[in-house]
Formats: sequence, structure tokens, C-alpha cells
Amino acid sequence: MTASNEFPARISIVTLGVADLDRSAGFYERLGWRRSAKSSPEIVWFRTADSVLGLFPYEELAADAGVPATGEPSFRGVTLAVNLESPERVDAALKVAVEAGATVVKPPAATSWGGYSGYFEDLDGHLWELAHNPFFPFTETGQLDLA
Repeated sequence: MTASNEFPARISIVTLGVADLDRSAGFYERLGWRRSAKSSPEIVWFRTADSVLGLFPYEELAADAGVPATGEPSFRGVTLAVNLESPERVDAALKVAVEAGATVVKPPAATSWGGYSGYFEDLDGHLWELAHNPFFPFTETGQLDLA
């Protein structure tokens, strides 16, 4: 059996550690994301196009992973991205994020790689990129076409 059979190239769930579960869940609901019925008072789930976003209290997530909760999280070299069909869609999505309580880190602008992107932080400081990449078109099912 090959490694690709044992370890599929698939990210099923991204879980973010948050300081206040209800406050953070409200932020994503204000983006227009729907809370899954599988959510509970301990964890909140949102279905995205290809995966699931989970929100879990920061200290509990650290305990679950068996690592120390080091206090206030800081940038660890990870961003989450939502790719959109046009620069105008990037601008519109950022407006929704700001209205929901996000903080703009880098306003959208043309990029050195030929696209258009900007960054915001959610209520817990998680860094999100909103991007239009003309080199990664969307498939009919809404996934990025990297072929």
C-alpha cells in the first residue's frame, strides 16, 4: 500500500482555537456561514465548500492536542484563504467581514504574482486572506482547478 492510499491528500477539518466560543461563532454567522446542527455548547461547526471549519475554546483545543496553552496566540505562519472569482468579489467579501467585526490587516491590492488579495483578522486574531487568482479557475463544483 502506498503512502497516498494511507494518507489521502485531503483536509477535512480546520479547527480554530477561540477565546469566546459564542462571540466567535457569531462572527462567522455574520459572514453568512450557517452553524451545523452537529454543533454543541462545546464546539461549533461550519460546513464550507470542501471542508469543515470548527471553533473550539483555545485552552481546550491545546489540551486535546496535548500541548501547553501558551497564552495569547500569535502569528504562527498559517493563513486561511477564501478564493473568489474577481477582485470585485474580494472587495465585497472584505466589506462583509469588516461589518461582522473583522480587522483589516492588509487592504486588497494587485499582487506581484498577478492576482488581487487582502488580509483580515477574525475576532481571535486568526489571519484570513481573500484572494482572486486568475491562474486558479474554479471547477463546475466550485473547487479551485489546479490541473
